[in-house]
Amino acid sequence: MQDKKLTAVVRAYCGAYETEDRAIAESLLADDFSFTSPNDDAIDKATYFERCWPDRDPSHRQRIENIVVEGDKAFVTYRCSTPSGKEFRNTEFLTFSGERIASVNVYFGAAYQDGVLV
Repeated sequence: MQDKKLTAVVRAYCGAYETEDRAIAESLLADDFSFTSPNDDAIDKATYFERCWPDRDPSHRQRIENIVVEGDKAFVTYRCSTPSGKEFRNTEFLTFSGERIASVNVYFGAAYQDGVLV
């Protein structure tokens, strides 16, 4: 049952990012949330929203390809596409504190422009 709840949290988080609904995203993140990516080293919640919200790319569509939840951890892989024809796939490793996201580690995938690797 917990797996279903955490899967729903991951879907809501990804949906909030796509629709740029910061209020929903904030409600899903733990107070001591940290974010790590190839560009960020364990930044706190305030810095995450300052640097990463919303993404610097133009509005994009995000399709979840896979969510795997085990205990209080999850992986989500998604594919994004922008109106300009750019596509990319990322994977995020999330940890939870109860039903709130405690940390996100993002792994960037390859990017394509109109089907060509860039």
